[in-house]
Amino acid sequence: MKILPLSLLVLTLAASWHSATAAEVTLRVADQKGNMRAQLEAANKLQNLPYKIEWSEFPAAAPLAEALNAQAVDVGVIGDAPLLFAEAAGAQVKALVVDKTDAYGTALIVRPDSPVHTAADLKGKTIATNKGSIGHFVALKALASAGLTSKDVTFRFLAPSDAKLALIRGDVDVWATWEPYTAYAETQDHLRVAINGRGLRSGNTFLAATDSALQNSAKREAIKDYIQRLTDAQVWAYQHLDAYSVTLSKIIGFPPEATKLSFGRSEAHWERVDAKTVEQQQETADFYYKVGLLSQKFDVKGSFSEL
Repeated sequence: MKILPLSLLVLTLAASWHSATAAEVTLRVADQKGNMRAQLEAANKLQNLPYKIEWSEFPAAAPLAEALNAQAVDVGVIGDAPLLFAEAAGAQVKALVVDKTDAYGTALIVRPDSPVHTAADLKGKTIATNKGSIGHFVALKALASAGLTSKDVTFRFLAPSDAKLALIRGDVDVWATWEPYTAYAETQDHLRVAINGRGLRSGNTFLAATDSALQNSAKREAIKDYIQRLTDAQVWAYQHLDAYSVTLSKIIGFPPEATKLSFGRSEAHWERVDAKTVEQQQETADFYYKVGLLSQKFDVKGSFSEL
């Protein structure tokens, strides 16, 4: 089935949403390493907003998921695996749209002289990553592809900055991470991608909102508008990759070389959530149950909402 452009799927704001009311709305947006904000700023899509945006930036999905669960934010960008963990733990959130990306940048990174080149080489090694992150997921999938399990390695659950430092120091053998950390590690730290995420994960990232925000009519309309602006901004960013890379660089403090590599190779595009996406999310849930990270089977059908 052909998927229509998201711009055709996002409804026009209701005429009854008066500007005086909209101006009183504050949409609390959770971002990871400034990615959404950078696109919107670079494309000048934050001008003439009929509502206010309160930004919160997170280094990884786990604390962002906690913020969504605690109702500290209204909407946030989150990977497929962290969203699953949050919902399985009872978070009252729904995925609204999906950002389809090339999964290469979710990768297992090693030092240049590391003997790790394939998934089979992971046996006996120590892997640093965020628990429940897309990096954790790809590490587990890589192990499974070689007939290994988590019992064949040692996991150390660390935040990205600590994990990278541990790898550089030699305290761990592998760092399982994601973009833009992967691109930074390659271009600035001269680390090597041993195993990339292609064929191991879907590459799906979601924009998720709390149930309470979706039940608030004014915030729901603001979210519709935000999605349209975000979709347009992403298209602009790929059309002006150099300019966008500089803006993203300034916001997250990464060199333009790293931000350009990260965003350019991701080939991201926002879409509506279709049956294939739901199927992919269910496969992720089933895998986590199989490896024991979910205590019971989880049906993802209630994880999504249309605006």
